Amino acid sequence: MSTSHVIIGDGIAGSSAAETIREADPDADVTVITDEGEALYNRILIKEFAKGKLPEAPISIHEPEWYDERDIDLQLNTHVTGVDTDAHEVHTHEGDVYEYDKLLVATGGTPAQLPVDNADADGVHHFWTFQDARNIKEHAEDTENGIIVGAGLLGLDLAAICGAQEIDAHYLMRGNRWWRYALSLDGAEILHDAMREKGVEPVFESGVDRFEVDDEGHIEAAVDPDGNRYEGDWAGVAIGLDFNTEFLSDTPVETDDGIVVDEYMRTGVEDVYAAGDITQFHDVILGERAQNGAWGSAKEQGSVAGTNMVADSDAEVDGTVDEEEFRWVSTYSVTHFDFPFLSFGHPTLGDEDAERKYGEREWRRLAFKDGKLVGGVLIGDLSQQSKFKKLIREERPVADQKELLLEQDVDMEALNEVAPAQAE
Repeated sequence: MSTSHVIIGDGIAGSSAAETIREADPDADVTVITDEGEALYNRILIKEFAKGKLPEAPISIHEPEWYDERDIDLQLNTHVTGVDTDAHEVHTHEGDVYEYDKLLVATGGTPAQLPVDNADADGVHHFWTFQDARNIKEHAEDTENGIIVGAGLLGLDLAAICGAQEIDAHYLMRGNRWWRYALSLDGAEILHDAMREKGVEPVFESGVDRFEVDDEGHIEAAVDPDGNRYEGDWAGVAIGLDFNTEFLSDTPVETDDGIVVDEYMRTGVEDVYAAGDITQFHDVILGERAQNGAWGSAKEQGSVAGTNMVADSDAEVDGTVDEEEFRWVSTYSVTHFDFPFLSFGHPTLGDEDAERKYGEREWRRLAFKDGKLVGGVLIGDLSQQSKFKKLIREERPVADQKELLLEQDVDMEALNEVAPAQAE
């Protein structure tokens, strides 16, 4: 009998898993269920579309025919309402039931709303799906003044969209700098200046107490906790995700701001796996639980999950297991400005750090934990990223070699020379 694999979610994690399963088991039944109305598209490029830099065509990755050619059953516009892990069933809003031998949850999240008055007003945008990007682009083209909330990577995308669409915007941040968990003031100021050049003014130690709307319910201003008023009929909010786990509420699957999995993408429930930014996974490099929403990380997790779903199915037949663990150093790059920006690993973690500014728009920060490099941020010069990622994968104790690591061109041979002494 063929094995039935059901995948909930058609982002890069779910699609990567489906492709991996099909390649490993040509006879398997593979079903992909998504509540979106279109097949896999490039979430990285939708910001370029919203900026007006790309037409729709290059954004799509898989057309429905791609699934047909691989005998993958794609169910669009289908909302999963529940899972019965005892019966191995997935239930949908239309009353359909999908039986599974192996189940993968790759549903990602839904943008969190600000808990303030009029947070759902017309003109307040969240940025996650292709449809979000369409709505943002359409509204931005007729807007002069805007407001941005959320001092993270998606907030920076919104700032870039405002710049590209010539919207004068105020970027309201709760702290004293953008992405304060990963950048010092020196590094963040490079981004602040770049925003200002595009007509986006950072406002620090701020936030939103409420949105004001006109008689038709459309946003016209944001008011911060100090009573300062910022006019704008366009607002972009990016304060994080609420992970889509509601349909698992009646199951024993462990959830904790996402779905808890091991390094093989297995949950604690037999035959149930998870992949993508929804996972709280065991990071074998860190030796602890972690979460990462980068595109490359989600794609690799999907591939690992698919490999292990097939391997576990084979093991049930012949007793052999050829499993694969998720071991990955993620990267997230930004190309909105005339200088590159890249984060790698876990730049917000660590008990030590080191940084250096090399020029007006060239800066580096490295984060260490228990003496090992765990992540960092590069601005202006990305040439050393492969060296840093290699050190993370090797789990080498290098925190006492900060000066070598801050050299503009890191001498790996010199770093190797001190390794034996550290190991003693």
